[in-house]
Amino acid sequence: MEVSTMKITKIDYVATGAFSKVITDYLCRGEALQQFYNHFPALESFEAQIKEKQFSQEQRQVLHQALQKQYASIAEVDPKVQQNIDLLQQPNTFTVTTGHQLNIFTGPLYFVYKIITAINTCKQLKERYPDYNFVPVYWMATEDHDFAEVNHFTLFGKKYTWKTDQSGAVGRFSTEGLEQVLAELPEAYPLFEEAYRHSKNLADATRAITHGLFGEYGLVSIDGDDATLKKALLPVVEKELTGQLSNKLVEEVDAQLEKLDYKQQVYSRDINLFYLTDSFRERIVLEDGQYKILNTDISFSLEEIRQEAAGHPERFSPNVILRPLYEELILPNLAYVGGGAEVAYWFQLKKVFEAYQVAFPVIMLRNSALYISRSNANKMHKLELQPEDLFQDYQDLKKQLSSQIHEEEISLEAQRKAVAEAYAEVEKLAGEIDPTLVKAVGAEEQKAHNALQMLEKKISKARDNKHEQTFKQLETLKDKLFPDGVLQERKDNLLTYKTNNPDFIPALVEAFDPFDLKFTILEEE
Repeated sequence: MEVSTMKITKIDYVATGAFSKVITDYLCRGEALQQFYNHFPALESFEAQIKEKQFSQEQRQVLHQALQKQYASIAEVDPKVQQNIDLLQQPNTFTVTTGHQLNIFTGPLYFVYKIITAINTCKQLKERYPDYNFVPVYWMATEDHDFAEVNHFTLFGKKYTWKTDQSGAVGRFSTEGLEQVLAELPEAYPLFEEAYRHSKNLADATRAITHGLFGEYGLVSIDGDDATLKKALLPVVEKELTGQLSNKLVEEVDAQLEKLDYKQQVYSRDINLFYLTDSFRERIVLEDGQYKILNTDISFSLEEIRQEAAGHPERFSPNVILRPLYEELILPNLAYVGGGAEVAYWFQLKKVFEAYQVAFPVIMLRNSALYISRSNANKMHKLELQPEDLFQDYQDLKKQLSSQIHEEEISLEAQRKAVAEAYAEVEKLAGEIDPTLVKAVGAEEQKAHNALQMLEKKISKARDNKHEQTFKQLETLKDKLFPDGVLQERKDNLLTYKTNNPDFIPALVEAFDPFDLKFTILEEE
């Protein structure tokens, strides 16, 4: 297959119209937001971040042993991945982490964009700080229990859905039933076939897939649903149960953000913990001195729940408020790479980190992109549009095209005048020779006049049809590049592009610069 070359265009995020005010304000270092984060995502910020991050040798050993155990599910671990796992034992090694749910077949494109942003961040950090090692990490949201968000994906415009009656943390789900999805696909995808047919659960399958896609780049995937790793969360669990510390702090920050006209992205609870078993993940609530597990008959006294946490830390699952803190407790992490919504909710958490004396990481907006295939690029150029034009609303684009193709009203008036003058001369000549011919000349003139009028209408209609075709082509192009009116990355799946362009991931790795804070447009040439 011919390797595609790419034309890269970078535009400001604000120019896309697809990102919230809090994000665009953050990227331009808006003064009002500075109190809600630690260091801005610039290469020079990491010198201070490295100094602030405290991570003991004991913590490194716990992390290394957990990863070794988790990677036992991979038959042949890529040497670069194994090297990075081993490097985590060294005091000069740090991580850059991104996280996402376990969407089947990787879900929307932005899953891939997150990981590549983390990979490229590490690459640039190594160039800037050669005395340190930087490991890209994918935090698998294995404890998430919202199955409806991960059970489907869209390939070539068609939605595929995994049907199962399982419940609880999705990482623990058996992959049973995914073979039916595999059978429905238009062609075979060996990496996914192997992962879903031979992994015991969705967590192992997702690790196998990310290893297959990104192993050569040294990506390490971590599963926080791990009893040994959860021990680090026990002090947080204690304070959460007895003092509801995180909720108080988040509510304070939410009030500050609201005054600045920024909406809160996530909502805090009195207790930001779930109780987790193989069959359910339910909130812990305090009622009448008892710690009750919602939608069950389970309840604990304070002493009983303390004993439960000490004996079974894996049964205590942080929600969106505490999961970021958990990540930072078990990883030597410097930066978190997230989408717009994630960046926004991290701003709600800084006081929680300060209370636990944990370094608040650099919060990086993942790279975003619009990928324009060669066929769509040809359509774009035929319409005389530039890539940045495509972010406009369809109606606005239609007006732009109308002005570009605007022509004067079609009129054959000059031709009618010329014909009238010609017939006048003929009529004069005929009258001089035989006056009875004048009437015949007048009739012929009327026929010519009528013919020109009909031709004028036909030409006008033909031009209007041509313009309608242009508008239809524009509509089709917009639908292809912005499915359901949203950014391509929020809807389309990796395989939609990788199937036709095996070098899709390397092209993204080449194009993405995490520190230029621009939206990337990739156009096949």
